[in-house]
Amino acid sequence: MTLDPHATGVPRVEPDRRRRLVAAGIGNFMEWFDFAVYGFFAVAIGANFFPSSNPTSSLLSTLAVYGVAFLMRPVGGFVIGAIGDRRGRRFALMLSVVLMGVATALIALLPTYAMVGVAAPILLVLLRCAQGFSAGGEWTGSAAFLVENAPPRRRGLTASIVPTTAALAVAAGAAAALVIQSTVAPADITSWGWRLPFLAAFPLTLVGLYMRMKLEDTKVFRDLEAQGAVVEAPIRAVGRSGGRSVAISFALSAITVLGFYYIATYVTTFLTTTAGMPRLSALVVVAVGAVIYAALCPLMGALSDRVGRRPVSLVGGAGLALFSVPAFLLMATGDPVVAVLGVVLFGLFEAMHNSTTTVMLIELFPASTRSTGSAIGYNLGAAVVAGPGPLIAAALAAAGVGVGLPAAYIAGVALVCTVILWFVLPETRWRDLGPDLTRAAPSTVGRPAARPTTNA
Repeated sequence: MTLDPHATGVPRVEPDRRRRLVAAGIGNFMEWFDFAVYGFFAVAIGANFFPSSNPTSSLLSTLAVYGVAFLMRPVGGFVIGAIGDRRGRRFALMLSVVLMGVATALIALLPTYAMVGVAAPILLVLLRCAQGFSAGGEWTGSAAFLVENAPPRRRGLTASIVPTTAALAVAAGAAAALVIQSTVAPADITSWGWRLPFLAAFPLTLVGLYMRMKLEDTKVFRDLEAQGAVVEAPIRAVGRSGGRSVAISFALSAITVLGFYYIATYVTTFLTTTAGMPRLSALVVVAVGAVIYAALCPLMGALSDRVGRRPVSLVGGAGLALFSVPAFLLMATGDPVVAVLGVVLFGLFEAMHNSTTTVMLIELFPASTRSTGSAIGYNLGAAVVAGPGPLIAAALAAAGVGVGLPAAYIAGVALVCTVILWFVLPETRWRDLGPDLTRAAPSTVGRPAARPTTNA
């Protein structure tokens, strides 16, 4: 809140608050649109870069490259996260969106295996690694920027913009694939149509960069600079005192990212290859399901502002453990309406977990190492557990043991991590995010810390 100089001391909403929300949201949207369209066009990409007489082999190779990008996420988290703590949240966000935009445009221009041989998949892997490096700083960077600017009682709602825009990006990617599928001949989709959404993403990335350049950094980081409290070696500082929070972040992100990438990339493959649904119908199911999931995210974020992060997160994790397989059994019917219900059932618990994870990643760490610590924990979980998710799910489906088997991986991960989090996850809702409390001890597990008296 600020004071309007033309009024009589009546507080008003900070004039650039909406601009901050849009700038963080549009950049995050483009990051995950780029990732989503890769999954939607995995079959066409596989035919161009991993040609094989066995379509399943080509698909698995393409999904493996998708997973390779996750191996670069921790590297990006270390580097861009540290930049966020040393140079500012705004600078880190500009860097991540530029890297993603350039890598995406270059993927659209890549020569195929038929043109340059083995150099084609090698170049694809390198560009996917660049995208993974960029994504390693984007999610937590956007979350830090938003949460540090949010009112204390609305941090969960504000942070939910990150998973909401990511879900809308999935819906937009599905819509783009649907349009291309409906207007371009199948042979042309394989030949050049798959390139169109990658090209379309680049100018929108420039819009996101422009908007982020116009922003001022968060007050929390400016206060760190004013107090001379900016840490020169944030990675080392996290290693000394942030191990517990990194471990909690790892468990949270293992569930959250894996669940999100089931929705973002694997569900379409499951509906077409396992459930036998026509691709156009599958894309409609994913688009509708993703939009409903996007609507659930702010509701769950607001719920965590009222009842706490811990209960909403634990219910979300337990729900994924119990209902992932039933949700995929609904999708496996091949009926579009029933399949949407399956996506929504899965998305309900994923929204609970994702919205709370996004805000807790920021609340778990002190201001001086917040960008680094949250990025390290989040991306290690994403790389080690979530990265192989689509590949493992596709391999389980190919085994042909049971149509619900691909969901066993996310159900098992959710079960193990939720049990661990039950014992170690603190309630972070009322933690002060300002630099004056950077050395405060963590609150007792399951019990809120004292409510802040000022807006961080």
